[in-house]
Amino acid sequence: MQPSPVSMDYDHPACRAIGRKIRAQAPFVYGLTNYVAATLSANVLLAVGAAPAIGAAPGWASGFGARAGAVWINAAGLINGSMAAMQVAVAAANASQVPWVLDPVAMGAGVAEYDALVRQLAGSGPAVIRGNASEIMALAGGASTARGVETTVTIAQAVPLGRVLARERNAIVAISGEKDHILAPDGQMVVVPGGHRLLTAVTGAGCALGGLIAAALAVTQAGPERPVAVVAVHALYARAAEMAARNAQGTASFAMGFVDALSRLQQTAG
Repeated sequence: MQPSPVSMDYDHPACRAIGRKIRAQAPFVYGLTNYVAATLSANVLLAVGAAPAIGAAPGWASGFGARAGAVWINAAGLINGSMAAMQVAVAAANASQVPWVLDPVAMGAGVAEYDALVRQLAGSGPAVIRGNASEIMALAGGASTARGVETTVTIAQAVPLGRVLARERNAIVAISGEKDHILAPDGQMVVVPGGHRLLTAVTGAGCALGGLIAAALAVTQAGPERPVAVVAVHALYARAAEMAARNAQGTASFAMGFVDALSRLQQTAG
């Protein structure tokens, strides 16, 4: 029997505590992501007090993969990078016990060659796998239903297979949606309410969340604190989206307001 889900938002003391740790420790996080999301990812991380490096300049994948506080691998980075660089970064991280995040962007959209590469990455020991409902379902062995990078199924449909994925990969699985669901390998599930629909209209918002999860991993130890850390950054993201939406005139002003809101929330985290 699965444990009953619990709900946590940004006002929970544990969520605020993770935010304070990121601000205090300013973790170095290294990412391989796509050119569409790189700028927003860097700005999101800077807004919360982390120190990002993005890209595969010579030696970075091995050097930064081993020395960062955490790493995030955005599979869509294959549009401007290489599988070899991702494998080097993952191997370096694993060898140095650096936790890393996998974002299986567009998994299950009907491109078998790409899906096979994502599955290879998923089998290489990520601490966290985050994606939308279609991506998580497909990675767990369910139907391939994504429409490009967009989901076509509900979180409720994805949760059962997400639990299987978390258990089989011994990884935290985070499913983004109207309410984010964070699934731990031991069966625990936390639901994060809030957010705003405009997040889905900003290019790279989901990808940037992977970087923020990496920042949270960098300031926590493996064990019970890790799932809480993943919940905390989802809650921070949701609250910042709500704040940004209040004064947004459209998607562009929302995106700017969102980064501002992350910065303000971190500056005032108590």
